[in-house]
Amino acid sequence: MKNRTLYFGDNLEILREKFPDKPDGDGYFDLIYLDPPFNSNRNYNVLFKEGLVDSEAQVQAFKDSWHWTQEAEKVFEELVGAKQSKTKTNQNISDLILAFEKMIGKNDVLAYLTMMTIRLIELKRVLKNAGSIYLHCDPTASHYLKIVMDAIFGKKNFRNEIVWHKNSGGIGRTAFSKRHEILFFYSKTDNYFYDGKAIGELREQEKGTFGGYFGKDEDGREYREVRKAGKIYKYYMDEPRNPEDVWEVPQIPERDKTERLGYQTQKPEALLERVIKASSRENDWILDPFCGCGTTVAVAEKLNRNWVGIDITALAINLIKHRLQKQFAEKHIKIEVDGLPKDLTGAKSLFKKDPFEFEYWVLDLVNAVPAQSKTKENMRGADKGVDGIIVFFAGPKNGKSEHGKILVQVKGGGVQRNDIATLKGDIEREKADGGLFVTLEKPTRPMIQEAVGVGNFSVDYSKAEFPKIQILTVEELLSGKRPNFPPSSGTYYKEAKPVEIDNSKNQHKLFN
Repeated sequence: MKNRTLYFGDNLEILREKFPDKPDGDGYFDLIYLDPPFNSNRNYNVLFKEGLVDSEAQVQAFKDSWHWTQEAEKVFEELVGAKQSKTKTNQNISDLILAFEKMIGKNDVLAYLTMMTIRLIELKRVLKNAGSIYLHCDPTASHYLKIVMDAIFGKKNFRNEIVWHKNSGGIGRTAFSKRHEILFFYSKTDNYFYDGKAIGELREQEKGTFGGYFGKDEDGREYREVRKAGKIYKYYMDEPRNPEDVWEVPQIPERDKTERLGYQTQKPEALLERVIKASSRENDWILDPFCGCGTTVAVAEKLNRNWVGIDITALAINLIKHRLQKQFAEKHIKIEVDGLPKDLTGAKSLFKKDPFEFEYWVLDLVNAVPAQSKTKENMRGADKGVDGIIVFFAGPKNGKSEHGKILVQVKGGGVQRNDIATLKGDIEREKADGGLFVTLEKPTRPMIQEAVGVGNFSVDYSKAEFPKIQILTVEELLSGKRPNFPPSSGTYYKEAKPVEIDNSKNQHKLFN
């Protein structure tokens, strides 16, 4: 297990395949934090800065909805005991799932609880015996998930219900304002690491508000001595107090240009710092199985922890890579990416499994952001044209940086000459400088001739000319070949510095 790894795929499959039972019976991770979707039926979007003035692209990352499907039915049967080959289901869990079924029926809510339960079972398995887990949820699901956690981790291992008061949220009109979320803190055993003073605050402690004996040690430090159950406890007055279970941590402001990435469910780094400092030491292993935009792994990196992140969307994996690229540019960290294609066979498999994720993966290979409002729904029908945009530096003008743009079209299926004609029309309509056609299959000779016939374009600061339309195959991209365009201006972040990403057998640098 490498110390900076992002896994692309279903976290249930990854936990089972990549983290088998260890001979010593212990787990892999000292701390697990998860912030799973809440079944709120909302769509979560990612906002990308394209590098152009007043230009942004909003892309749907996933739909926060769960449905009772054949997969949910299969997992349900596995949990209640019909199929126990993979899941170590105890009687308490089986009884709980059956009780949920009787209470709420086989519907979307039960699908959500079923899918979460089977994953929490695996998370307990990979948690070290001395480890801790924090499950982050909002009031929509907290009452259900607390019962699930009790059944899996045991009531005696429940440590805290932490209230995150985020100082923002809906303004109550017919009920009280909703401005908090819940974190359930459980350990795997009684032997777990906890250092509340690592996040505690120094506060003035007036003697008159406390009982006990007050004295000074040989170094002149003042302390309070208290006798409890026949034992004497000494509390130094200049030490941080153990924090309470209500955390006042502001949500990231909407206009924050430093930390906010545009990911709707993004949590503030200050919140994750509290979790990681209190329940792990330097060089401990941290896991986030729903890592989204990567706040957990970013904070783990900042605090010198080893980390693993898992997400089911290539969009999230790419976003995290670029976030870490900017945030830790001077460290030149090397990130291992597992699950994305490393060869042509893998690329074909990904396209067959999910064309939507295949497209995101290809766009990242060429430093392109997805086109605005791309969703799985509008990709299921006829081809909509532009899939992504590459922004490049076109030269200074009137004291400002000018940018140009390249439209990107990705094809995984059959290709034909008309595809190039369509891209040419898109370039003219969008007033773009050029186009890039990426294909999983080899282009036909008429396609190549059509692209060459479109001509070239140039930029003011260079004598070089660039093809108006270029065709690259996925196989060429995997071998290290890149488009012949002016230097990228950075589509995810401005002024980003390169960092090596160990994404395949061929390492490459982003934003060359």
